[in-house]
Amino acid sequence: MTGQEGSGGLELPLLDWRSPDHWSWTEKPCRYCGKPTQMRDSKRKPAHKLCAEHAIAQQAAEATDAYQIGNSK
Repeated sequence: MTGQEGSGGLELPLLDWRSPDHWSWTEKPCRYCGKPTQMRDSKRKPAHKLCAEHAIAQQAAEATDAYQIGNSK
């Protein structure tokens, strides 16, 4: 998994969604942005690949911040 820089300076993970497991014939709203998608994440929840990459990057940044704050005491 290599990264790319997204908006806000976050290092985005590059997810590999080439497997047919990430596809559905049924469009559903993305769990992150609400727009229709046929893509599914690893838990079969509707999600655009880029939305999922942004969510993972945001979670990693928040975890890093929490760790740094916890260690600065």
